[in-house]
Amino acid sequence: MASSILDRELEFSPLSGRVTRHGVTVQVHIYRFADTDDRWTLEVVDHEDGSTVWDGDFATDTDAYEAFEQCVQRDGIRTFTEDAPTHH
Repeated sequence: MASSILDRELEFSPLSGRVTRHGVTVQVHIYRFADTDDRWTLEVVDHEDGSTVWDGDFATDTDAYEAFEQCVQRDGIRTFTEDAPTHH
């Protein structure tokens, strides 16, 4: 019997965690399937559990975190908490 994606364990990068800028806090999740060499997924969750997941994946967890930082520098951290169009 094949296991579903929901049955698989995730590995979270140590770069994952809470990030606060200008009084706004988001949760950065960088993850992949455990015990694999899969590429990393980047997801940002706001204070209302709204989720932004990047369309692409990343070769390293550092690349994923840098993409988050670049987005914050370009668009501001509020881009994850507002109904503004995002470019990820």
